[in-house]
Amino acid sequence: MAETTAERVTRLLALVTYLGEHRGAPVAEVAAHFGTTEAQVLADVNLLWVTGTPGYFPDDLIDFSADALDHGELTLTEARGMDRPLRLASSEAIALLLALRSLREVVETHPGLGRDPGALESAIEKLSAATGRAAEQAASVQVEVRTDAPAAVLEAVQGAVARHRRLHLRYVSAADVVTERDVDPVEVRSDGVTWSLRAWCHRAQGARTFRLDRILAVEELDVPAAPHPDLVAGDDRPWEGEGRLVTLDLASAARWVAEHTPVEDVTDLPDGNLRVTLRAGDPAWVSNLLLSLGDAVLAVSPPALAQEVAARARRALEEYGHLS
Repeated sequence: MAETTAERVTRLLALVTYLGEHRGAPVAEVAAHFGTTEAQVLADVNLLWVTGTPGYFPDDLIDFSADALDHGELTLTEARGMDRPLRLASSEAIALLLALRSLREVVETHPGLGRDPGALESAIEKLSAATGRAAEQAASVQVEVRTDAPAAVLEAVQGAVARHRRLHLRYVSAADVVTERDVDPVEVRSDGVTWSLRAWCHRAQGARTFRLDRILAVEELDVPAAPHPDLVAGDDRPWEGEGRLVTLDLASAARWVAEHTPVEDVTDLPDGNLRVTLRAGDPAWVSNLLLSLGDAVLAVSPPALAQEVAARARRALEEYGHLS
């Protein structure tokens, strides 16, 4: 799968630090360290070579030894300050401490969400010790974490997960369709904005993710949740389910689709565009996505989907006919 923008930016930043500490590192050695190919390392170096601070004259850019590169080695000659330890302004330190405290509040309130609470506490202690006055100011701010999910729904769902009991949901989808369904809950998750329940849905006969703010009613049934060995709490892999498998060829400007939408596969094409494969359980959702992308959509499979969306677009245009 093609990497996301966030993954590449993280590697680019780490590459500068690594090369600052390992002058003359062979390209093959750098590639092995970052778990990527030599071609990708060279592409990263070429990108860093034209990266710098405003002005963007030669002295404002990150620089490498061209002679060393000709010999298959990487020598960083100008890091533009990126190899120096991070220094936080008071406002930055306060913001970071408040964010960490907010995260701690979530973990303490919902222990099942915390992978390593000890690491979080350690980060807060070290940052507080290093920032002094800023830490005192942050400590004086009261942190209260709120969620859009109704408290009663969140409590009921978490209780069912803990007790391994089946749930009956009245749920409204993104297409505003209300359904009734029984589910075997596996885990409750939060991405910092939205809370969701990952469960096995008996109506769909497959794994599903339900946003808690779309659950209209929830009832814990007097039935044990059936075991589903393939569904494991804490598994970061996408959960497959029913729905149309859709393949889209997209212009590079639409790369955000691959990074903000659950997808099954992403492939970089030779011309710089990308191919995305996703499972669309809601026809209205995928239709809206394609219409919103406009000419960034280069190809659609299956062809029947392209015909459906084109027909919908034509009907919409016809509604404007009387205005002309």
